[in-house]
Amino acid sequence: MRITALETIQLESFPNIIWLEVHTDEGLVGLGETFRGAHAVAAHIHHSTAPYLLGQDPLAIDRHSAALLGGPVGFIGNGVETRAASAVDIALWDLFGKSTGLPIHQLLGGASRDRIPVYNTCSGYRYNSAAWKRTVDISDAREGPYDDQIGFVTAADELALSLLDEGYTAMKIWPFDVHAEVTGGLHISVEQIREGLIPFEKIRNAVGDRMEVMAEFHGMWRLPAARQIAAALRDVRPYWLEDPIRMTSVSELAEYAAATDIKVCASETMATRTAFRDLLESRAASVVMLDLGWCGGLSEARKIASAADTYQRPIAPHDCTGPIVLAASIQLGLNAPNTLYQEVVRAYLAGWYRELVEELPKVSGGYISPVAGPGHGMTLQADLKKRPDAIVRRTDLTVL
Repeated sequence: MRITALETIQLESFPNIIWLEVHTDEGLVGLGETFRGAHAVAAHIHHSTAPYLLGQDPLAIDRHSAALLGGPVGFIGNGVETRAASAVDIALWDLFGKSTGLPIHQLLGGASRDRIPVYNTCSGYRYNSAAWKRTVDISDAREGPYDDQIGFVTAADELALSLLDEGYTAMKIWPFDVHAEVTGGLHISVEQIREGLIPFEKIRNAVGDRMEVMAEFHGMWRLPAARQIAAALRDVRPYWLEDPIRMTSVSELAEYAAATDIKVCASETMATRTAFRDLLESRAASVVMLDLGWCGGLSEARKIASAADTYQRPIAPHDCTGPIVLAASIQLGLNAPNTLYQEVVRAYLAGWYRELVEELPKVSGGYISPVAGPGHGMTLQADLKKRPDAIVRRTDLTVL
């Protein structure tokens, strides 16, 4: 079997996301995905990845992972090169599954569990749909019942009850971000801390300890202010503190972690096992979060998961990006014995994800189960490439 074409698909109405189809001479097609910088990723795939990958054996996955992540100079960040390599890697694992008729978790060594606990990231339908907007205008009209970011800002108690009714027992919110945007993360006042605590207090008053509440900070704070916030949060018992400072120094994160008895989670922004090795060796995080579309794909993610297990750290795969990365993350999570949670966004599962793929993983009773079938089990909507806003680019073996 040989790779005969690489095809990228983008939609102008979802400008951050890009899909990659890897075509073969046996008619099998693998599907990958990544997020952010979609136009740049597409250019890199067609200009730099295609000359290397076309004509190759698609099942030599580790060789291709090493070549695309290492290359002549090596990439350890999660920029365009790594995101392109991640999409390729996910697609190649999908191809491997389709060529064997097996799901990816079986190819990784089999299932450690049948389903994975989930938490709901409380964003809305449009979160992450455009540039980098993290906060919402609460005066905006709700688009549907799952505008959960407006929910945690205005009625966190009602939101927690709604989630419990649907079987969720964990949720993630970020009420301090609005203040970091004003001060650059340098300073937070007592009044701003009190304001940020309100959603946590409402949740505890409404549901007690029946709901785990993760505190997300998006790497927006500098260390002194971040330590103030951590101390203030102690009484409302957050499950973890995620990316609490600018994720540019593992040593500063380790200093932060040593100053609190709340678990620290990091970081979806890291890529390749090298960065995660430093995180683990420094004991800077209690929970390892990784994004398969950014860290190097499934090949790199399974090595990161194994390294985390060696240090007795659980993993919690990230998904606030796209349905294919979610499906691949579930496959990893089913296999890895140290999987703690899978992130989901119920607004996405009920909303725009349904516009993109034929079938979605099922969330029920606080757990997620994979789509049945070989590979990661996901296929794009049959008419997706025919949409008026579709941008489809193809590089074939014959044109090189």
